Amino acid sequence: MDMGRESRWEKDAMTVEIVFALLTAVAIAAAVYAVALALTLVFDLSGSASKGVLMGGAVVGATVGIWRLVRVLYRFDVERRKGH
Repeated sequence: MDMGRESRWEKDAMTVEIVFALLTAVAIAAAVYAVALALTLVFDLSGSASKGVLMGGAVVGATVGIWRLVRVLYRFDVERRKGH
């Protein structure tokens, strides 16, 4: 690196990693929510039970999505600082 400035390749790599992290986080969050939705349909839940399962799915999905986003970006930063 030249005096702390990032090369074009490093900026491109960072952009790709951010997009990858966002897409995988959204996919995992959607999958978790889809499981919650499937549970409400399979067990024919209605009313507050359905809302509770869907809300739980949304909260868990968002949590898992954020965890994935942070994990991927943190891992990328650690590898970048090592020089790999």
